[in-house]
Order: sequence, then structure tokens, then C-alpha cells
Amino acid sequence: MRTALPASSTPARVAPLVARGITRVLDGRAVLSEVDLVVPPGARVGLIGENGAGKSTLLRILAGADEPDGGRVDRPARLGWLPQEVPFDSGMPAASILDAAEAPLRALERRLEAAAAALAGDGAAVDPAGRDLAAGDLAAGDPAEAYAAALADAERLELWTLEARRAALLDGFGLAGIPLATPLGALSGGQRSRLALAALLLGRPDALVLDEPSNHLDDTAVALLRQHLLAWPGPVLFASHDRALLDELATELVDLDPSRRAASGENGGGQLVRSGGGFSDYLLERDRERERWAQRHRLEQRELARLRETVTDGARAIDTGGRPARDNDKFIRHFKGARVEAEVARRVRDAERRLAELEAAQLPAPPPVLAFAGLPPSAARATDEPLLALDGAAVSGRLAPTSLTLRPGDRMLLTGPNGSGKSTLLGVLAASIPLDGGRRRALPRTRIGLLAQDARFADPHRTARATYAAAVGEQRAAAVPLASLGLLGARDLDRPVGALSVGQQRRLALALVIARPPHVLLLDEPTNHVSLRLATELEEALGAHPGAVVVASHDRWLRRRWEGEVLALG
Repeated sequence: MRTALPASSTPARVAPLVARGITRVLDGRAVLSEVDLVVPPGARVGLIGENGAGKSTLLRILAGADEPDGGRVDRPARLGWLPQEVPFDSGMPAASILDAAEAPLRALERRLEAAAAALAGDGAAVDPAGRDLAAGDLAAGDPAEAYAAALADAERLELWTLEARRAALLDGFGLAGIPLATPLGALSGGQRSRLALAALLLGRPDALVLDEPSNHLDDTAVALLRQHLLAWPGPVLFASHDRALLDELATELVDLDPSRRAASGENGGGQLVRSGGGFSDYLLERDRERERWAQRHRLEQRELARLRETVTDGARAIDTGGRPARDNDKFIRHFKGARVEAEVARRVRDAERRLAELEAAQLPAPPPVLAFAGLPPSAARATDEPLLALDGAAVSGRLAPTSLTLRPGDRMLLTGPNGSGKSTLLGVLAASIPLDGGRRRALPRTRIGLLAQDARFADPHRTARATYAAAVGEQRAAAVPLASLGLLGARDLDRPVGALSVGQQRRLALALVIARPPHVLLLDEPTNHVSLRLATELEEALGAHPGAVVVASHDRWLRRRWEGEVLALG
């Protein structure tokens, strides 16, 4: 999270966020190639695309956190940046993130006071703590102009409501009960992300670049985020898996998919594929576009085949149509030979010219879509007995007494605000969190698989394929190859895990869980970080899984379509 406020006055009119010809090469592969993007003030652009397509890479470059290998970025002077995983010093207090966001506003407060003192002719000014205000805090020039500029900045950045806004943001993001002296290392990843988001909104930057901002947010927090972003006057660019948020918030969507840019000439040359409206509109247009692409490719291939046949068999086809000449035709053929040969040569040359042009400009076939193959078979278990049951299970300070029973085919959705115990309950079901009270019962030989919120791999230098084999065993990896699950593309199977995007690491973690299909599948925020396509395919696959499934999710799109039991916590 980063935001900055220059000491001098900023103009009331916010500049757009502009990228021109952005190219980025990582591990010898062009992740971004000649990408152009403009986000004007007032626009809320949703950036979407498959995991590994380069969304986070592009956002980091636009935010100034990374440099491109080619191209340039023009950004507003005050830009706020929220990465997917917030960097932190584990020993620093939670208050340090808020203090860093407030520092530019406190400097503005001092500048306003100094300008007021200069305007009143009081000479040197002091802040409320009694310190002399630095000369740099006071804009040079006419005192009245300096005061007017500082006052305009203070009003635009809502300086007068800083304390109230701070309290409201901490409360809305579920952080009000956390002592700000708590070391950042003692907070969960979700708490740190929410703290960084609260600090970013508190600082009121001119433009926002957000990577998965709704991860770890419950309904109350999402509503607060939506309220702020709908009213944001400057450019907003956000990558998100949250289909409901995209529908509600985005003024347009931008698809960072190089194959879609190849589908049509007007979308080539580095221009991203843009579509107006929300996610529902995007889904319809994406499917229609792929069908148009496939149809155009089929027609081009037919024409190429016809032209090749004309070039190869042109002389025979034009001269005799494939029939031998009769005796009474020989004189006519001799008489017309020169004209026929000239006609043959002309038509063949025309066909060769058209063939060369079409081969040079032909549309490639639509690339295979990386599609989740679903859960491998063998998770069925013929029994009428409960696979897993809790009787008043409780964890002190984390989970109130909870009872439930899971049988084959059961579907249960866990809902509730942050801190209500959803992740703790999944940990109890997986036997990774001990109980302080109550009882857990599991049918013998019941396989339980848990997809945790955060993917962690012991060796980031090991390839995805090797990580998979080491986790599930060589025999199982041979029987159910990682590639067969449709979770990682072929080019990513032998890349180091540490070089994969957060979404790709999440896909690998899912593969480790389902390689040997569990009788009880536990999923903690399964749509976090994964692409929109996979989120949809995963939901469909869960419906066909013969085992029991328990999902903890804030995903409103998933929850609206849930057809099983719902257990509300908190």
C-alpha cells in the first residue's frame, strides 16, 4: 500500500492513468507485450483474465512498484496502490500502516496552519505540539494564494473528517477491536489486507490501483468498499475475482488475454479487449466472440484448401476438367492451346497471389481453453452413516459451540462476518485445530481434504509438476497427472512454484487436495485469487462431487446460486 502527497498544491482536476506500449519479460517470456490502457477520472475499470495472464504484473507497473521493459506510464501525482499480498515488517505495530497513510494529510494540516498564520501576519507558526512549522510546509508566493490552495486541498482530501473517517473505516473493515499496538506479524493475512485497504482509502489519493481488493472482506466490508469506490472522483483500476462486485462497480471491463486480442484485427496492436457493462454482459460477449472467431477460422481454412487445390491442379481443372481429349477435339485443342495456356497461367497466378496473402494474414485457431476437468472419480462411499460429525464443538475465543453432520452428497455453505469462526470450523473438521470443548467424530478411513485460504509451498524453487508428485506420490501423480486436471497450462507445469502468480499457486493447492478425491471436501474461500472462468467451473464441479462438500465463502455470486444447506455463524 502506497500513497504520497506533494508539498505543493495539487490541481483540482485529476489526470488520467495512461499506459503506452507496456512490455514486460519475465523468465524469458513476454508476460505483457505492447499493452495500451487509458483509465480516465471517474472510470472504474475492472481488469480480468486467466491466472498468469499478467494482471498483477500490469498493475504493479501502473502503480510504479515495478518498471516495464518497454513503454511508459503517465499517472496522477497521488496514486494509491494495494497489492494482493501486502508487504509488512512483522515487528511494526498495526498503527504504522495508518500513520504512513495519514502522514501526507498531517503535512497538509501543518501547511494550512502555516498559511493561515502567514495570512494573518503572525510570522512563524507552530503546530499543536508546539513545534515550529518547516519552511517547506508553507507554499511560496502570495499568502492569500497559499492559504486558498491549502484550504482547497484540505477540503478535497476531507482533512476535517480524518478522525471520523478513520474510525468508520476500521469499524467497517472489522478492525475496530484490534489494538493498534499489535505487531503486524500477529495479524492474519486477511487482517493485514483489510488494514492496508482502510489506510489507502483514508489517505484519499487521486487514483486507485487495486489488486483483488475484496479478498478477505465480508458483506459489510464489501458494501463499504463499494460505497467509497462508487464516489471516487479519480481513475480506479482494479483486478478482481468478485463477479458480483464487477457487476455492481465496473464501468467497463478490460480482458488481459492475448488470445482474445488475436481474434480480430481491431483488437490487435497491444490494445486490450474492452467491454462495457458488468460481468454478466462480459460472459455473453466472450462466448459469442469465441464462436465468431472459430467460424471465421473455419471459413478461412476452407478457402485456403480451395486455393491450394487450384494452384496444384489448376492446369488440369481449367483445360479439360480431368477428362482425356477425344480425337475430334485434338484440332481444337491445338488451335486454342496458346490461349488456354495463357488463361491457365493467369488463374494460377491469381490463386497463388490470393493464397500467399491469406496465408500471411490468416487467423490462428482459437487456443484450447484451460478448463477445469472436475474432481477425479473414486470419492464415492456407499454408506448411510455420517462421514463426519461435530457435537457442540468449540474453540475458545474462535468458535462458539457448533453441531453438524455430514453424509455423502451433503452440501454446506458457511457464512458469517469476519471473525465468526468459518476458517476455524473448517480446521476443526479437518482435525488440524484441536477442540476446547465438544466432540468430533469421523467414520474410519474417511479421507478429508482442506483447501486453506493461503497457499504455502515449502520449496518455491521446485517446479509445479515436482511439487505435485512429491505431495501426492509418484504413483498417484502418474495415475492422475497434474496436466489432466486442467488447472495449470502446459507451459506452467515445469516453472518454479515461486514464479507462478498467486492465482496459479492457488490452482496448484487445489490440485493437491483433489488428486486423491476426498470423501469430505473442505474449501476456504475457494474463489479467492482464481480466475473468473475457474470459479464458475469449480462451482459446477462441486455439484457433481459424490462426497460431502463444505464451503466457507464471502463470494456473493456463489452464495446467490448455492442450492445446499447454509450454516450462518456469528
